[in-house]
Amino acid sequence: MGEPTVADERFGHQLPELAGTVASGSPHWRESAFLELHDPAGRGDCVFVAIGWYPNRGVLDALVMGRVDGRPVLGRQERAVVGEPEELAVPGLVLRVRQPLAELALTVDPDAFPLGAELTFSARTRAYALRRGTLRTERGEVIWDQRHLLQSGVWSGHYEVEGRRQAVAGWLGQRDRSWGIRDHGRCPLWLWLQIQFPEGALGAWHWERADGAQVYTDGAFLPADGGPPVPVVRLEHDLGWLDAEGRPADYGTHGEQVAGVGGTCRFHLADGRVRTLVAEGDFARPYEPFHRGGLHLVRVRAEDGQEGTGIYELTGAHHHRYFPATELPEGGLP
Repeated sequence: MGEPTVADERFGHQLPELAGTVASGSPHWRESAFLELHDPAGRGDCVFVAIGWYPNRGVLDALVMGRVDGRPVLGRQERAVVGEPEELAVPGLVLRVRQPLAELALTVDPDAFPLGAELTFSARTRAYALRRGTLRTERGEVIWDQRHLLQSGVWSGHYEVEGRRQAVAGWLGQRDRSWGIRDHGRCPLWLWLQIQFPEGALGAWHWERADGAQVYTDGAFLPADGGPPVPVVRLEHDLGWLDAEGRPADYGTHGEQVAGVGGTCRFHLADGRVRTLVAEGDFARPYEPFHRGGLHLVRVRAEDGQEGTGIYELTGAHHHRYFPATELPEGGLP
């Protein structure tokens, strides 16, 4: 029958069930917050925080990862949750929504994670809600069924590693929210691209099958003046892996020779504009050995000469172009 919790006192139920009950029994159903900030030069430090609530597992966890002083950072904490979480907190980390869709506050204890922080995210654009997308295997199994929103913001505060404190003032970055099913290890290819320009941010989310057939594309240009987002209606990507010397590299089985990514992406916008971006950058957070690919900190030049920085997430398995030699997980891919 289940026991009511504090969350059941609040209005906001989405099903005729107790709070914390979701539409799918999949263990991969999660609600997630993802935060990103990086050195404005696009070459130095970058910090990522991922908070995920897994209602069917009764767990809330947080990952703090990235690169500081050229060294990888990775830490994780979790706690048990009955019903809906009353706050987004695990031992040593708290994320608070000070003002919905406008301001977030993040606190990370350096005694609980390899990186400590006191950071504030202040929105510089509107939030954009991507439409729901779904990816199934040929047998009908759900790999991905999710909604997603993205927003660009300005970060302030500081972070620290091993006693060295780095002030953050005016750094641009991204925050995302998503909810639904995502079985990461069985996805052939997804691209999460977010680029920060002075005039605004450009973001996209793109999925493909192993043979390159496109499943889903959505995103938007988000004006920094608070104007309405302009949706991305099509994405063309011509990216390639790079080695430590900036030369083309093959990903192989586990990306042993890969140090970064480079190439061209074309964002076709709903107002008829086509933004052509040439990017080059290096791994900010490889996903190996858990998943293939990872997060790259990139420098970007647009067709009109504007320069920006951002994060290119390129991940998947067995994709014909980017991961042709990777091993199939148990159960196969679509």
